[in-house]
Amino acid sequence: MIVCIGAGPGDTGYLTQRGAELIRNADVVAGFDAVLNVVQALIPASARVIGMGYRDQVAQLDKVAAEHHAGKRCVVVFMGDIHFSGFQYLERVERACGHPVESLPGISSAQILASRARVCFDETTFITFHRRGDLAPFKRHLVRVLEDQRNAIVIPCPWDEARSFMPWHIAAYLMEQGIPADHPVEVWENLTRGEAEWHGTLAECAEHRCSDMSIMLIRTLAPMASQIEPAP
Repeated sequence: MIVCIGAGPGDTGYLTQRGAELIRNADVVAGFDAVLNVVQALIPASARVIGMGYRDQVAQLDKVAAEHHAGKRCVVVFMGDIHFSGFQYLERVERACGHPVESLPGISSAQILASRARVCFDETTFITFHRRGDLAPFKRHLVRVLEDQRNAIVIPCPWDEARSFMPWHIAAYLMEQGIPADHPVEVWENLTRGEAEWHGTLAECAEHRCSDMSIMLIRTLAPMASQIEPAP
């Protein structure tokens, strides 16, 4: 058995009961070191823990696959929700195993942000730059989203400086593409752990520095009017 679990945005209070149960009953628990630290208290003492980073994830996932094929109960833990920004990692798990694997969704920072900021996903487009490969199509998509008068929830790319696309990079890029410099933007950090909320314009955001644990909300300037019945 092997199951990929979304562990929530950094707080076990946002982990599903089913996910916690699978971790407690696992023979092998694997994941990036930062994610394993979040669920450490749930990992049984008898379990083999296989940690990894970006550089050694392929080799470490091969170890997990070997345990899976040996009949062990294996859990691979993802931060947030697997299908929000973890799908490339899921592909690597399935490549190592040689077949599709079961996945258990978790709560993402995008969902927490939508709740805190009171935006509706029906009127919002979610875009993640937390991915390997060419970011250009997703950058163009973000511009079109704003031109189409939709909210945008954006997960930045925090990797090495050569390709990182953090909120200040995103703000500068949007202004270069013709989005007005005074367009309002919000940057939220550590949503479940002493949240920090920053509000400003794109021009101000281009000068604002924040941590890797950041997510952006760019609200439409033309929000959709309520379609519920008029108040009596």
